[in-house]
Amino acid sequence: MYAPASPAPRRDFISVTLSLDQSDDGSKTRRRRSCWRTWKQLSRLQRNVILLFLAFLLCCGLLSYLSVADPWTAPHGRPAEEKGRPAHPPVLPAPRKADADLGQGPRPPPQKPQRHGRRGPPDLQIRAPRRVAEDGRRTDQAAEEGLQGESPPRTVVSWRGAVIEPEPGTEAPSRKAEAPDRPSPQAPRIQNQRAAPNERQRAVIDAFRHAWAGYRKFAWGHDELKPVSKSFSEWFGLGLTLVDALDTMWILGLKKEFGEARRWVSTKLQFQKDVDVNLFESTIRILGGLLSTYHLTGDALFLQKAEDFGNRLMPAFRTPSKIPYSDVNIGTGVAHPPWWTSDSTVAEVTSIQLEFRELSRLTGDNKFQEAAEEVTRRVHDLSGKKDGLVPMFINTHSGLFTHGGVFTLGARADSYYEYLLKQWIQGRRQDARLRDDYLEAIEGVRRHLLHRSEPSKLTFVGELAHGRFSAKMDHLVCFLPGTLALGAHYGLPTDHMELARALMETCYQMNRQMATGLSPEIAHFSLHAQKDQKDVQVKPADRHNLLRPETVESLFYLYRLTGDRKYQDWGWEILQSFNTYTRVPSGGYSSISNVQDPHNPQPRDKMESFFLGETLKYLFLLFSDDTDLLSLDAYVFNTEAHPLPIWAPA
Repeated sequence: MYAPASPAPRRDFISVTLSLDQSDDGSKTRRRRSCWRTWKQLSRLQRNVILLFLAFLLCCGLLSYLSVADPWTAPHGRPAEEKGRPAHPPVLPAPRKADADLGQGPRPPPQKPQRHGRRGPPDLQIRAPRRVAEDGRRTDQAAEEGLQGESPPRTVVSWRGAVIEPEPGTEAPSRKAEAPDRPSPQAPRIQNQRAAPNERQRAVIDAFRHAWAGYRKFAWGHDELKPVSKSFSEWFGLGLTLVDALDTMWILGLKKEFGEARRWVSTKLQFQKDVDVNLFESTIRILGGLLSTYHLTGDALFLQKAEDFGNRLMPAFRTPSKIPYSDVNIGTGVAHPPWWTSDSTVAEVTSIQLEFRELSRLTGDNKFQEAAEEVTRRVHDLSGKKDGLVPMFINTHSGLFTHGGVFTLGARADSYYEYLLKQWIQGRRQDARLRDDYLEAIEGVRRHLLHRSEPSKLTFVGELAHGRFSAKMDHLVCFLPGTLALGAHYGLPTDHMELARALMETCYQMNRQMATGLSPEIAHFSLHAQKDQKDVQVKPADRHNLLRPETVESLFYLYRLTGDRKYQDWGWEILQSFNTYTRVPSGGYSSISNVQDPHNPQPRDKMESFFLGETLKYLFLLFSDDTDLLSLDAYVFNTEAHPLPIWAPA
């Protein structure tokens, strides 16, 4: 029987026919069609995932570009984009003498003077010098000293690198204060009757010039120098290093450098910027620096800038509790706490009073002093202290301490104690509450935080966390010996000076026991004697040095108030260590990551503004044998080393 043929079996494959008559001419048409066909064969979910991933990469690229792009250029047309930090930076060599002549700096075009109406400040114990021309206009002595042969520059407004000429008749913002009506007994002596610097002071001047040369070449007008990569970093975009160093240049007698910096302040330093600044840091560095420079020079330019800046900081105090926010936008007037909390640190809100009180005295506007002193009054009345010791945080809404039970004289609390004493001194020792709070706090330190190490019995200040003692001491705590000595100088208990001497020895050992001779950021002290173990122990995360001033600050006070020359010798050792391990040949000094390795201290490529504003200033004063140079009976230093006058009796 005939059987029908069975159907052909089904084959599960795709037949592809290649055309032999089409040559491959290198065209991308076929590849594009193949990619598009592959894309169409993907599921919708797969295509969406790929598109989201590509969008994410694009956003990351844009953010990376914005974080490094900067429209400004450094002096001499140098672009902001500098070469990156070397992968293996060399160990910094021993210092070489800096050239006194730094070359030609950036010069603005000749400008015309601008007239301002000003009011005289209240009576002060220390009055700044001034001269008045016959036509009634102010002739700044600083301009005469540092800018001979040049016309004073007129005001310009700088906005993110763009320079905008003001319209005719436009005056500087805010109220004007008139220059003092008689010369200061101190400032003229600093200018004209200065003794020739001794050998050690000349070494400080050399260090400053070297640091300034790096800033001037690679970071002019920017906040901080990155000396290894020969570039700069921005924090507030307000020339932080330059403003912080103004009074140091004046004290060291660097007229050329000061004159160049003054021109920048006059023509470039403008505060109408959409930028957030930290209330505390900008107050002690910028406001304090401008006020101090005004007192030392008598130049009203600096008071005008200080008043403008002070007005822009005031929105920070607009909180339900009157405890200020930590950050404020000086362009929009919007203040806010950090993004991660509604708290401010106690040190920040209680270490702005010297500057705001002085600004009120000079301008006659009490709002600055009232806002700052309201914070002091509220903290004075708060519960949650432990024998005068305060927690580290305070809430801006409730006005109460938070995170209680942790007490330290290090970061976030340190300058609270310093400003209790210094406000008392600034105000002619009239406010007994400030003195009593300070004395109670020192007794609290003795009772809860003071211990002795093994094997050398070094006296140190530790921390207390919920009743448990920690033998941890920040280098920041080394402000305390100088503060204790200053209080004893003003009649507080004599045993404060004994404690100051003991703590000064400890701070010196924190430097000496390191291989580089420089203190780590944080030290831990041995409480139990062990064979071959030093008193000072350092953890890997804490062994960096940021060029901090606290040790040399206290050495200055101890030498000035005791006359013991060993404190000068200790400071000289520290200066030599800075020169050996942190000095960058091309200019500037760099913080380092490892104080225990003299062969590879690992430069961190950053020179903090306080190295010029504080560290070198205190070293210069430490090496001076002239106790009338910024006398401690006439000036009180803010926590950024800017001297402000002690008030005269009303």
